Amino acid sequence: MKFSLNRESLLKPLLLVSGAVERKSTLPILGNVLFDIQGQTLTLTATDLELEMVSATAVENQGEDGKITIPAKKLLDICKSLPEGSMLTFELVNETIKISTGRSKYSLSTLPASDFPNIEKWKGDVEFKLLKSDFLQLIESTHFSMANQDVRYYLNGMSIETEGNEIRSVATDGHRLAICKIAKENLNLPTRQVIVPRKGILEIIRLLSPVEEEVQIYLGSNHIRIIDNLFSFTSKLVDGRFPDYRRVLPRNGDKVLEANKEQLRQVLSRASILSNEKFKGVRLNFLNNELKITANNPEQEEAEEIIEINFPYEPLEIGFNVSYVLDVLNAIKDENVKFTLADAQSSVVIEGCESPQAIYVVMPMRL
Repeated sequence: MKFSLNRESLLKPLLLVSGAVERKSTLPILGNVLFDIQGQTLTLTATDLELEMVSATAVENQGEDGKITIPAKKLLDICKSLPEGSMLTFELVNETIKISTGRSKYSLSTLPASDFPNIEKWKGDVEFKLLKSDFLQLIESTHFSMANQDVRYYLNGMSIETEGNEIRSVATDGHRLAICKIAKENLNLPTRQVIVPRKGILEIIRLLSPVEEEVQIYLGSNHIRIIDNLFSFTSKLVDGRFPDYRRVLPRNGDKVLEANKEQLRQVLSRASILSNEKFKGVRLNFLNNELKITANNPEQEEAEEIIEINFPYEPLEIGFNVSYVLDVLNAIKDENVKFTLADAQSSVVIEGCESPQAIYVVMPMRL
C-alpha cells in the first residue's frame, strides 16, 4: 500500500471523522481510523460503537488497494502541525505506516483492518431530504433541554418524529420541555419516533452548517444515518419509550405576556448572579404595569430588577430556575417573546412572537 495526497485533502475528512473516535476506550482499535484505498479514492472510517463517521478524499495511488487502521489522534496532530500545502506520502512497511513529506518522516504503528468494527449494513425504513439549515434549526432549538446522565436513559437524547409532512424534535429532562416542528409540503412520511442519543445530537450540530443544501436522512429500527456529499454519519438509537409529552403541555394558560426578548434576557442574567448557585431560583412578580424580578442566596445577598410590562390580569408571583428560562431566550431568534401563564403552580409556555415553530415549557419552582 502506497499513496500520496496533500495535507488539506487529508485534514478535512480526518477532522470530520475524528468526532467518532473513542478517546477512553479499552479497545485500542477504536482509537484508530480505518484507511481504505480503492483505486484513486481513500475512504476514512471512525467509530466508538455508538457513532460511525465515514468520509472520502482523492489520492494518487502508487500501490495496491488495501485497508489498514492508523492511530487517529497522532495522525491528526501531525497533519495539523505540518505547513500548508505539504505533500504527504504514506507507505505500509510490515506493520508500520511510514509518512514522509519534504525532509520530515514519521512512523506510526498500525492495527489490522480485519479487527475494525463495522456497523452492520442496514436500510432505513423512513427516508427524506431536508435542508441542512432546517435540520440544524430543529436540533439547535431543542437540544439544550436533553437530560445529561439521567437514570431515565431515554431522556439522555432527543426524540425525532415524522408524521405526514411534519418533522418534530422533542427534548426534555423532566423539568423543562422543548418542541420544534418543521412542515414541508413535498413530504409524506409515515408516523415514526426514534430517540437519538445525546452524543449523536452534539455530533450532528458539529457536522452541519446552516446552509441551503439538502442532506439525506434515514431512520431505521436501530440507527439514524445522515448522508452529505462530504460525509456519512451513523448513530445507534436509544432503545426505550420517550414520554408522552403531549400530556404535560399546559392547556389552562389564560394570562399572556409579550416582552422584548433581549431586555428580559439581560435583567434575568443580572439577577441570576445573586441567585442560589445550586438551585438558580428567581422570583417573578407580575403586576399590572411592571415585572419585578428578585433573586437571593444563602449569603443574604439580593438582586432586584424591574421592567415595564402590560399585564392586565390579577397579580401573579411565580418562581423559576433562571438557567432554564435563559436557555429558552437564547434559543429563540425573535425580537419579542410570549409567556403564557396560569398560576404559581402551573408550568409556563414560552414561544417567539413571530415564529411559532418552537414552543418551550418550563416547570415552576417553589421558592
